Amino acid sequence: MPSALAHPGVYIEEVPSGVRTITGVATSITAFVGRAQRGPVNRPVRVQSFAEYSRLFGGLWQPSTMGYAVNQFFQHGGSDGLIVRVFNGTLATSTATITLATATGTLVLEASSPGTWGSALRATVDHLTRDASDTLLFNLLIEELDRPGGTTVVGAEQFRNVSVDPASSRFVNTVINEQSALVNVRSSAPVDESPADGSVAVADPDGTASAGGTLGSNGSDIVDAQITGDQNARTGIFALESADLFNLMCIPPPTHTSDLLPATWASAASYCQGRRAMLIVDPPAAWTANPSTAISTAETGVNTLRSTIGNDDAINAMVYFPRLRMPDPLSENRIADFAPCGAVAGIIARTDVQRGAWKAPAGLAASFSGVQGFTYTMTDQQNGVLNPVGLNCLRTFPVAGHLVWGARTLAGADLLASEWKYVPVRRLALFIEESLFRGTQWVVFEPNDEPLWAQIRLNIGAFMQNLFRQGAFQGSSPRDAYFVKCDRETTTQNDIDRGIVNILVGFAPLKPAEFVVIKIQQMAGQVEV
Repeated sequence: MPSALAHPGVYIEEVPSGVRTITGVATSITAFVGRAQRGPVNRPVRVQSFAEYSRLFGGLWQPSTMGYAVNQFFQHGGSDGLIVRVFNGTLATSTATITLATATGTLVLEASSPGTWGSALRATVDHLTRDASDTLLFNLLIEELDRPGGTTVVGAEQFRNVSVDPASSRFVNTVINEQSALVNVRSSAPVDESPADGSVAVADPDGTASAGGTLGSNGSDIVDAQITGDQNARTGIFALESADLFNLMCIPPPTHTSDLLPATWASAASYCQGRRAMLIVDPPAAWTANPSTAISTAETGVNTLRSTIGNDDAINAMVYFPRLRMPDPLSENRIADFAPCGAVAGIIARTDVQRGAWKAPAGLAASFSGVQGFTYTMTDQQNGVLNPVGLNCLRTFPVAGHLVWGARTLAGADLLASEWKYVPVRRLALFIEESLFRGTQWVVFEPNDEPLWAQIRLNIGAFMQNLFRQGAFQGSSPRDAYFVKCDRETTTQNDIDRGIVNILVGFAPLKPAEFVVIKIQQMAGQVEV
């Protein structure tokens, strides 16, 4: 009621309706963990196109497989990626520096990230500032050249009226470190000295510059240790702790000639389980090294992989076999072998947009783009050997082309009889879990009684009803498709005393028509009477 009824008259009060809309979360944000030419290290960065990836991380790069995977992701329909760059080397000594000399010291700039790309940076100083009498002010131009020692500028940043005085609002450390995408300040010039007017410094001294710096390094090939990372330090896959949400994880092979260890896949699957995400596992190249034994090797390999990961975490992993054969733009478009994770993630994202997370990302609509073939072409009988052990096959069919022809989780082996056998069922459950987790935060600290339970049933029921209308569940009516319970049966007095409210949500998932059986009967001759 109104706070005070002080005088006779009409009082207006707005009464809350109790309706709190639960919004479904994204379903196909894909995290990529791997090596890149440039960009932040061990920090997830969101990209929404391959052009954006190229600008931030350097694009395709022969020593790395991640750029190819990201490119294939966007090529096949992906729209949201999280990039985690891992680095095998010492960051400080692998980052290029630019040294600008002063009368009594130096101003040292460093590239914003490690890599040889920083060796193509150039800094130029002038003193055409707003106050010519202030000798501590200067203008700084940072340019990125097309190559070390080159003359073509591919990117530039200009910072006017910066100062070496820490008390200034335009202190060079603050301005550069907060606004520049190319460099950071490693060490400041003396307070009473700004860089000399007209000085030019480059990270790769070529004898003509008045000041120089040190070269950057791309480090060594990454290994499993950099990918697994450290949870406390938030490195490797654990850098994703800084990300709010991701739904799929891709870890391309460390190099074009090496594969991840099963233990690394196990660590990644365990992490995905905790983050309500799915891991896309790539088949080792060795599975198809000998065509005559490829099927038996793949069958043994997937069983070994499942044993290493464990059945509990296998429900959040899916394996696709074999690898893709596609043109390599960096090798005159000659055909090369690529891990399928990026392309498969793109197909999953495309399917989500067209149909929803409850649709299996497989079948005639799950076609590849730009793929010339696979590293192994299998028959129906060979497909029948691998499908029952939970290995999703990539097939080639006349007219239809190259398709994803499987939709099982790694726990989808027939022998396990898992309730999370199918990829769309598991992904739909994760989608509902994450959406309800985020959409019921308002419940915390509310009075735990029937009015609260009624609001919970109303809001979750509206969310589930919306999914039912979109065709996400089995059943011809909401009663057949889902239920939401939150009452005295789910939350006892003992739960109330302990501050607990229990919500039970059930749904009848749609399962893919994996086997279509058509029965044909010959009609006997009919005698008309």
